[in-house]
Amino acid sequence: MTLAEKVGQMVQVERVNATAQTVKEYFIGSLLSGGGSAPSDKASPEAWVDMVNEFQKGALATRLGIPMIYGIDAVHGHNNVYKATIFPHNVGLGVTRDPELVKKIGAATALEVRATGIPYAFAPCIAVCRDPRWGRCYESYSEDPKIVKMMTELIPGLQGDRPDKVPKGFPYVNGKRHVAGCAKHFVGDGGTVKGINENNTIVDDNQLYNIHMPAYWDSVDKGVATVMASYSSLNGVKMHANKAMLTDYLKGKMQFKGFIISDYQGIDKITPVPDSNYTYSIEQSINDGIDMVMVGYTSYKEYLQILTKLVKTNYIPMSRIDGAVTRILRVKFSMGLFEHPLGDYSLVKKVGCKEHRKLAKEAVRKSLVLLKNGKSGDKPLLPLPKKASKILVAGEHADNLGLQCGGWTIEWQGLNKTDLTEGTTILKAIQETVHKKTQVVYEKKPTAEFAKSGGFEYAVVVIGEQPYAETKGDNENLTIPEPGPEMIKNVCGNVKCVVILISGRPLVVEPYIDTMDAFVAAWLPGSEGQGVAEVLFGKYGFTGKLARTWFKRVDQLPMNVGDKSYDPLFPFEFGLTTKGEKEDGKEKENEKEKEKEKEKEKPKSDL
Repeated sequence: MTLAEKVGQMVQVERVNATAQTVKEYFIGSLLSGGGSAPSDKASPEAWVDMVNEFQKGALATRLGIPMIYGIDAVHGHNNVYKATIFPHNVGLGVTRDPELVKKIGAATALEVRATGIPYAFAPCIAVCRDPRWGRCYESYSEDPKIVKMMTELIPGLQGDRPDKVPKGFPYVNGKRHVAGCAKHFVGDGGTVKGINENNTIVDDNQLYNIHMPAYWDSVDKGVATVMASYSSLNGVKMHANKAMLTDYLKGKMQFKGFIISDYQGIDKITPVPDSNYTYSIEQSINDGIDMVMVGYTSYKEYLQILTKLVKTNYIPMSRIDGAVTRILRVKFSMGLFEHPLGDYSLVKKVGCKEHRKLAKEAVRKSLVLLKNGKSGDKPLLPLPKKASKILVAGEHADNLGLQCGGWTIEWQGLNKTDLTEGTTILKAIQETVHKKTQVVYEKKPTAEFAKSGGFEYAVVVIGEQPYAETKGDNENLTIPEPGPEMIKNVCGNVKCVVILISGRPLVVEPYIDTMDAFVAAWLPGSEGQGVAEVLFGKYGFTGKLARTWFKRVDQLPMNVGDKSYDPLFPFEFGLTTKGEKEDGKEKENEKEKEKEKEKEKPKSDL
């Protein structure tokens, strides 16, 4: 390979900045769609395949015909794609403590990603969020490294089961129905000071290797294809320029043989003033272990020119370039990209299919945590009766798919948009679940008088956060956004009520908890609100246990299970249970039906 062909493999360009011709001319090794970067508004799976294939044809037209690898943030389903199945965010999946379920979600996500012609997903996020003020906390399965490690089962779901014969640390992706995964963000991103995104993580060796590192060992053992470096710093050293961790530890001690990719324009932030010395940032990041640079909207031409010059002037040795390209090609070969570089249309029907939505409903059911069920001396409110004369459903979050799905859905930051994608809102699910004679009244922001005089037997109040992602989600106070507190006062002060909180993390609820008859943490459940209704009304029981500590006040943070001064509102692993009509997915047999079947099985008399 020529130097131009080699350095071309080491760049990943945002697709809006590329054409098939530029892919060919500059030997571009990879493209991506960032959050919200789609071929068109509400693009069909076929339109995605067409777009990716067009770029791929540019790569295949080069001298060596090395295919490019297209990546996308499919972090809770194929969340950039209209009508795709949107699964609960990781904060909810951690509650399930069900690695087999998460593996199935990985496999379903891989099918939907492949259905759009894309072979690479930037997942899973295996951060151990130690402070819920962090704007990415919902991307973390738990504050407990054991649970996070357990959930690396998403990797064999995405990539396929790794055969024993594949050497340790080698990437493995099984065929056209799976995708390359990406363990992120290496390492310590969930432990930054005060939960500030991209901030400094200050830890000793015990905290680093026992809290933040275990899931990476597991990911490498499972053959994860790529690892993404973190924006954050580790004890003052930017992770994108941390040779001790990227090269010596991850590639050396851990024997990781896939490639390390930067985060979006991650190398730009190595210097104290971002972009102040791009040449220095390129030199440091490549020499310290980054193999592929996600330049995003940064000029890839500038990057390639500088990288080429640094190699020619011996600031970056050719051995480092050869090592990076070897890793990139290893991943491309291991996933069969040379044999099958183009996407086809055989899987398009899998996008948002019934089987995947059924799986998502199961994930929603298992991720719900019942934190209160009945006031002192009263009978439990849940499960709710399906047959009632009149019930109230309150709150914008009850009938808004955008709020239900949260960030990283259709757009990077998510959207407050009722018809954001295809799915079932909690309100619609309730309407479809209750008895046909039950009158369901929906009010976005009911007054106290409305609730008091409405003659409601009970109310379902759905409140929560607005969508956010990354730094825009950093939050120092973690209070319930208005009009949530007002609705709790107006409704729960006048009607028996269950409050459902839609959020990416625990919020301050102590001032309101006594007013509620029941309280459910639903996290960010995704597109299948029917899963919420199925548990509310007793088809299935509540089984979820907190995978995060629920604090009383923000001045207690950070506070995690095992801390000396541990005084939570609801402790780690807390969660009330209820019995459902169905248990573990198997319907409890009705006694009358049993008898009928027994009668059918009896031999008929000849008389």
